[in-house]
Amino acid sequence: MISFNVHSNHSLLKSALTIDNIVDFAEQCGSKYAALADINTMSGLIQFTKAAESKKIKPILGAYIDSPNDKKAYVIFLAKNNSGYSELCKLITARKLDDKFSLLKSVENCSDNLFMLTSSLNLLKQIHFTENIHKNLFIELIITEKQKKQTRLLYNFSLENNIKIVASHPAYFLKQNDYDFYKVIAAIGKNKTVENLESGDLIDKEYFLIRPEEFSSLWKSLPEAVNNADYIADNCNVNLELGKYKFPKYSVPNDETAHSFLEKIARRGLSERYKPVTEKALKQLDEELKVIDEMGFSNYFLIVWDIVREARKRNMITVGRGSAANSIVAYCLNLTQVEPIKYNLYFERFLNKGRSSPPDVDIDFSWKERDQIIKYVFDKYGYDHVAMISTTVTFRARSAFRETAKAFGIGDREISKFSKLIPWTSAKNLGKISFVAPEAKSLDFNIEPWRTIVNFAEQLAGFPRHLSIHPSGLLITEKPITNYTALEYAKNKGLGLIITQPDMYSIEDLGLVKIDLLSQRGLGVLRDTLNNIK
Repeated sequence: MISFNVHSNHSLLKSALTIDNIVDFAEQCGSKYAALADINTMSGLIQFTKAAESKKIKPILGAYIDSPNDKKAYVIFLAKNNSGYSELCKLITARKLDDKFSLLKSVENCSDNLFMLTSSLNLLKQIHFTENIHKNLFIELIITEKQKKQTRLLYNFSLENNIKIVASHPAYFLKQNDYDFYKVIAAIGKNKTVENLESGDLIDKEYFLIRPEEFSSLWKSLPEAVNNADYIADNCNVNLELGKYKFPKYSVPNDETAHSFLEKIARRGLSERYKPVTEKALKQLDEELKVIDEMGFSNYFLIVWDIVREARKRNMITVGRGSAANSIVAYCLNLTQVEPIKYNLYFERFLNKGRSSPPDVDIDFSWKERDQIIKYVFDKYGYDHVAMISTTVTFRARSAFRETAKAFGIGDREISKFSKLIPWTSAKNLGKISFVAPEAKSLDFNIEPWRTIVNFAEQLAGFPRHLSIHPSGLLITEKPITNYTALEYAKNKGLGLIITQPDMYSIEDLGLVKIDLLSQRGLGVLRDTLNNIK
């Protein structure tokens, strides 16, 4: 048994656990399931699902959602099924985007598709209990030295109000001796030094992963709490069908299917591009259309075609780049400007039946005009069906070194003397950087405090620092986006840009489609040049 209140590093500087830590630990313990509940985010749930399923471990998907007005008030929501997962996406999105978000109302309006766990006594006292809440809400009991008094109060409250209890053991780091690393992460996240962290900034020293037998031993006096934990785990069965495409649909005339309409405009484009139409070009078009139809990609081509068509209506310069130039269908739809037959380009490099991912047509727009076309996509397909895709900014060598040194109270001027000599590389390489990078040969990290700083900085390798906006990726979905994933504001909330919490890799794993609309300064120069010539 692995406890429910487990956090990965996707909580963004709130935990020293990684997804691999959690899944590997579950495998070593012989656990048949593992749970993840990050704080106010589901950024890691897709990656966690993938990792768990690869080890034949059932993933239990959840989120720890706190109250904006009282950080001590929280509920862990766990999805029972796919509908519960979608409801979870909506809850986290509301927590991130809605200034009027109420945790209490979220609990009281929760459907039967979610389990709820909390040890927040004040919140429990405010809940207006209904039959559904009684059925799905559990009081989370935690046995640690700090929690003993609170646990007794909660247990008595459960007896007085006939509320079920569940055993839990929060985990924020892998092993007991990882607590110092967790403190470094907490200091970075709160922009403090390790020495200046207050008790309210830190979690319990006992919040590390424990084995099932240790868990059972802790709760031997309350077997009911352990049985309820197993009951919840057995009844959480989400199947995200990773890798199964969920294409948005392009609106075609009533007498057409997506593919018949694609075929019609592609053949029309063929007659415009080739004068006369050659037998070789016609054969190549037929073969490509057949592959596109069999792989179910017709809607994707129609949506990209629609975007490019709109840009041309507005007299914008667009260019399709990359392997899409190998496709005569893309050429006939005016997505690309290179004639593939003339240059003997192979369609299979762009799309073939052995390919597991959807086609990727990158379209360049002038940096001055790209925002207009993005707005068109939002307006046409709906603001609840379109979002910018996030990218996870992780710690590299320089950032890991700088942030760790700051956490140990080193001043910016002294940090800069060292960091400017560190090349752009993984933080894992910091310890040996002076031996492998000529520009860093003068660095001596074998004396204190640098030895300690580098040791912790190396452990930060790959940890998420914050979410940013993917430079070109746009997500369009058939159903509202929050059916599939949660949303939040980009780092600068004032800009009002909304992004997906999972990054592009998780979005693709979900089977959702990324449309790449790139900003190209060169096309802006061409537009200015043409205008000046006129």
